[in-house]
Amino acid sequence: MSKYFRTRTSWGLALAATATAATVTIGATTGGPPNPPPADPQARPTAGQGKETQTGPRTTERRRIATSVLDRDFTFTLTALRSRTDPLAASVRLQVFTFEDGAWRESDRALVGKADSWFWFPLTGHHAVCEFSTSGTEPAAVAVSMLITPSIGCSPAENFRIDHGRIVPA
Repeated sequence: MSKYFRTRTSWGLALAATATAATVTIGATTGGPPNPPPADPQARPTAGQGKETQTGPRTTERRRIATSVLDRDFTFTLTALRSRTDPLAASVRLQVFTFEDGAWRESDRALVGKADSWFWFPLTGHHAVCEFSTSGTEPAAVAVSMLITPSIGCSPAENFRIDHGRIVPA
C-alpha cells in the first residue's frame, strides 16, 4: 500500500509541475540544451595543415524563453543570450513591442540582471522562468524571476514599469 501511495503522489506532483510550467514558460523551446562547444572553438583540424583559425566574428546564440501579450497594447519577450566569452554564461533581455501601423515594433529593451550573470543551461532548460508577470495597467508592471540553478533555486523578482513603451526599473 505504501508503494502505491508514493507512485500516486509523485504522479500528482509531476502533473502539477507540468501544468505550472506550461502556463509560466509560454513560448519555451522544446528539447534539451545543445552540447557545449569544444574547448578551443577557433581551431578546426584540416588534413595535414594543423589548425585553421576562423576569421569572422562569432554570432550570439539566443533563445526566446517566454512571451506575454497584453491585448493589442504590448508584447513582452524574455530572451536568453549566450555569452561570447564564456560558453556557460548568459544574459537575459526583456523586450517590449507596441502595435503600430498594423505591425508589432520594438519600443524598448533592457537586461534582467547584469550582463553574463546567468547560467546558460538552467536558463534555457525546463522550468527556467520562475515568475514572469505582466499587467495591463498604465504604467504596465512587469516582474521577472529566473532559475539560477536547480540547487540554488529562483532569483529574487526584478520589477519594471512600462511607461509609454519605455522600460523603467521599479
